[in-house]
Formats: sequence, structure tokens, C-alpha cells
Amino acid sequence: VYDAFGKMGSDFEGGNINRPGSPHECLLVQAHNFSGQYCQVILNQDQVKYFVGICVPDSCDEVEVQTLVVYETFQYKNRSMVPPIPSVFLLDSSQDVYMTECFAKSVFPDASAMICLLVCIVSTAIPLGATIYTAVLKWKRGREILPGTAITFKCNSNHYGTLPSKDIPNSSKNGSAVKENCKQECSDAEEVNSKKNYLYTVLQGLSLQNWVSGALSTRSMKGSYSSLNGIRVLSLLWIISGHNVQLSAWNNLDNFKRWKETVESNPLYVLAYSGPVYLAVDTFLLLGGLLSVKSFFSLIQKADDTMTIKLIINYCFCISIVLGRIQPLHLYIVCLCIGLLSVISKGSFWFIVEFGIDNCKKYWWSNVLLINNLFTTADMCAPWTWYLSADFQFYITTPFLIFLYRRSKYAMIAIATILLLISCLLGALLTAFLQLPVHQPTTLAYISYFQYYYNKPYTRYGSYLVGILLGILMKTKKGDILEHKWQVVLGWISTFSVMALSVGLAYVLQEVPQYPSAAHAVYQGLHRTLWALAVAWIILACEEGYGGFINRFLSLKIWVPLSNISFACYMIHPVLIILYNGKQETSIHYTDLNFFYLFMANLSLTVILGYALTVLIEKPYLF
Repeated sequence: VYDAFGKMGSDFEGGNINRPGSPHECLLVQAHNFSGQYCQVILNQDQVKYFVGICVPDSCDEVEVQTLVVYETFQYKNRSMVPPIPSVFLLDSSQDVYMTECFAKSVFPDASAMICLLVCIVSTAIPLGATIYTAVLKWKRGREILPGTAITFKCNSNHYGTLPSKDIPNSSKNGSAVKENCKQECSDAEEVNSKKNYLYTVLQGLSLQNWVSGALSTRSMKGSYSSLNGIRVLSLLWIISGHNVQLSAWNNLDNFKRWKETVESNPLYVLAYSGPVYLAVDTFLLLGGLLSVKSFFSLIQKADDTMTIKLIINYCFCISIVLGRIQPLHLYIVCLCIGLLSVISKGSFWFIVEFGIDNCKKYWWSNVLLINNLFTTADMCAPWTWYLSADFQFYITTPFLIFLYRRSKYAMIAIATILLLISCLLGALLTAFLQLPVHQPTTLAYISYFQYYYNKPYTRYGSYLVGILLGILMKTKKGDILEHKWQVVLGWISTFSVMALSVGLAYVLQEVPQYPSAAHAVYQGLHRTLWALAVAWIILACEEGYGGFINRFLSLKIWVPLSNISFACYMIHPVLIILYNGKQETSIHYTDLNFFYLFMANLSLTVILGYALTVLIEKPYLF
């Protein structure tokens, strides 16, 4: 029991403040009248919050454990087993108990968890069952046509017998009756076959045969922008790398301060949660705007280049298609967060997972309605899905801007400029008046950054709007936009300069002043839109034939299958990281090599599960 208690480790100054102990060892404790029970006590001492793992008999409840801690009952040789942090580190040695939680040996999921588990199991089983059924049916149909069988018998009203009518007595009387009977049989057979064919078509649409090879195809869709696959995959890798560090840095690191000192001033760590905050998401928003215009213009072309009520109805149908594409997998992940994570045994850092489970049980409906980005991060289920809500909300604005463009280009430009200014201005004002950070990992200490700025549609619309404008430009151009080499040279120089400034200025402005800062406000208001403009130039230059080796790299065939499964990879990778972190019994020690290996492991599992979810959930349930 003593060995299972959490004890203070080395490098408190580096951030090693938690004392998780050993849950596994505690649960192995057995006596003739009790067994071990692992509990955690969260303490406050001199404005420092930390938790201590303790091992008590399973007959104790949380109130009793908290009382024992308050009265310093846990002692060994007259020394407290839950001692305060020494005065050499903290002057105030008094401890306040913030919360106590005991872990049950057996996990008993509630009704909501059971329902979500059932949904996940059934959703996965239906495509698998459809696959087996269609395969068996296809095999049976192949067996019905045996080798050497050249004659098939069909019910035909014109040839209903095998003997000439003259050889049949009373043929003139009976012929019409036989013919009517055969017609009825044909009608019944066709109805049965029609029902069977419909069922077969539905099951075939759900079966894996349609999607297994297609998801791994290296062929791009006709008329697609070739550079988009590379841009999408590279952006996804940037996000996974950032989450790999961020979701561990919240509470799991035993050298958090050392890690922060290492990465916060070094641009080499820009891909691992350092510098500007997830500019890759703005790239995703740009691509969303660009592709929404492409899909809407395809509807206009099918309607003979006119915008009618029927076209608007078709666009509403397209919205339902978008919902049909994202919602099955989106809601599957929500159910997975509630169901699967509720039945897994807890680790020392499971409180992060438990917080997410509780949020999903309370606010799952906001994910169904795609409005979870309007809530604070403390009231959000699967926080990384805020992007889906924002993208869908922005998608609805596309026909409005295209309608304006077709009526008056200048009116559209004026409205787009106003919307862009509003988005940039709101980001700047929020940063100035709330003293928001512009730099990772400084954002970890500012909850207001995520509550009021990061995932809100009014601060993130700029990047999507740039995508819409780029899409309109590329779909309505009469010839080449880039006609002179000086335009190309100036464009590439400006693009690289903007990207460098968007990244570099985040390090220059990493300190958050206690007063409204014009520099921070201007940067926050502009850098995401400028980043989107830079990526838009890359896409335009590649399509115009001025991409060079960058276009060749972004258009490699290897990006196509990874792009096909990118949505599922985005949805599942945080679940893997959170699960890994929550199951840890001890803190994670940050080194570049450790987290590189962790990133590669998470990436490998993400690709495997992403492919599985694409062919099992995302593609079969398209409607």
C-alpha cells in the first residue's frame, strides 16, 4: 500500500508537480477482509494545484478519504504520506483539498454509454453484414449458370408453350387462358425481382467492395485541382503533430516548464505546437471555400447557366449531401467518445478523458446541429469537431456571394470586403481588450483565447471567404490570369514573405502585455487571412502552370489515397492521443526523440483506423 502512494519526484522546478503513484499496484493489494482501491486527491498549495495518488481499502468512500487527508491520517513512521511541497519551493505549506475521486475496479457503463456502444457496433456491423450478404448472393448467382447450360427458360407471353397450338386439343379455347396465366406469372416474377434488385442495390451501396479499393486509388477526380491533395495532407500532418504535443502538455508532462522554455522561442518547433496557432486549420477553411464554389458552379452549368428556384433547391440538396458526408462519421466519433471510453479502465490521468465523456453526454446535441463552435470549450463535446460546424456554417454563405457576383461584381466585392473587414476587426478588438495571446504554447494559460476567439465563426470567416473568392476567380476566368513573368515572381516573393511573417511575428509577439497592444491586435486580426491568401496564390500558380517543383511535389500520386482518408484521420487522431494519455500511470517526459516516436506511432494508427473508418462508416453511409 505504501509503495502505491504517490511520492514527490525530482525536477519540481521543471514542472514535475503531480504524484500519480501506481494504480495497478494498488489494485493488486489483497487482504483477508479488504482489497486496494486507488484514489486521487487534488490539492491546492500556494496557488499551485496538483494531485496525489493514494491507496486505501475498498470499503472507503470519497468523503471518508477526503476527511482522512484533511486530518493527516495517512502517516508512516510519524511522517505524512501526503506531504506538502517543501518550503524551499513554496513558502506556504498549507494544503486545501480541491476534490477527491476514487476509481472503481469494475467499469459499469450507464444507459447513454450502452446506447452509444450499440450505435457504434450496429453502424460497423451493417456494412460488414452487407458485404458478406452481397458476396454470398453474387456467388450463388454464379453457381446458377452452370458450364454447358446454354438455354434459359423465361416466362414469355409470346412463347408460353413447348408444343404448337395445333397439337393441343381445344387450343383456341385454352390458349387465351394460358396466356393470361403466364402474363400474371411474369408480372409477379418481375415484381419480386424488382424488390430483390432494390435490396441488392442498397446492400451493395453499403458493402465494402465499393470502397476498399477506391479509398486507396491514386487517380485524382476529373477536373480537380491537382495541388489540393498535397496541401490537404500536409496540413493534416501539421495538425496531428500539434495535437500530439498539445494534448499531452495540458497535464501529462513531468517537465512542462522545460518543454515550454525549449519550444516557445524556437521556430524549429513550429510544427510541434509552437508559434502561430494552427494555421493549417485556416488552410482547411480555404479549401472548403474553394470547393464549395466549384460544386455550386457545377450546378449552375447543369442548369444552363441560370440561377433558378430549382437550382437553389438543388443546392439545398447539396447541403444535405454535405451533411450526409460529414455527419455519419462525426456522430460515430461522438458515440465512440461516450461509449468506448466509458468502458475502458482508468489510468492516473483519466480525469481529462472523463471530462470529455461528461461533456459529450451533456452537449451531444450541439454536434448534431453543427453549432458546437458557438459554445465555450468547457461545454463542447469532442472539441476538435468545431471545425466541421464552422465549415458548414460558412458553406451556406457561398450561394449568396455567387448570386451577388452574377448580379453585380462590384456589389459582391463590396460585400466581401465588408465581411472580411468585420472578421479581421473582431479578431483584433477581442485581442486588444481581452489581452489574448497570439503564440503557442502561451495559449495554454489563457482559457479566454479558446472561449472567445479561436473557434468562433465571426473570427474565422476570413480564410473561408478567401477560398470563395479564389474559387469564383478560377471558375470565371476567360484566360490565363498570370500573363507576365514579373507577376509570377512578385507573387512567389510575396507568398513566401507573408508565410514567414505569419510564423515569425508570433515569436516576436509571444509575450502578452497587460494592456491593449496594437501590434498584437493587428497581427491577430490579419495573420490568418494573409496566410490563406498565401496558400491561395500557391493553388493559383500551380493551376496556371507556374508551380514548378512545388506543384510537382503537391501533385504526387501518393497524396491522393491519403487525401481520400484525411477526414476520417482528422476525426479519429485526437481520440487515440487522449486515450493514450489518459491510460498513463506516470507522467510523460518530453524529449524531441520521445515525441517524435509518439508522433509516428499516433500517425500510423491514425492512418490505419482512418482507412477503416472511411470504408466502414464515412463512405457506406453517404446519402
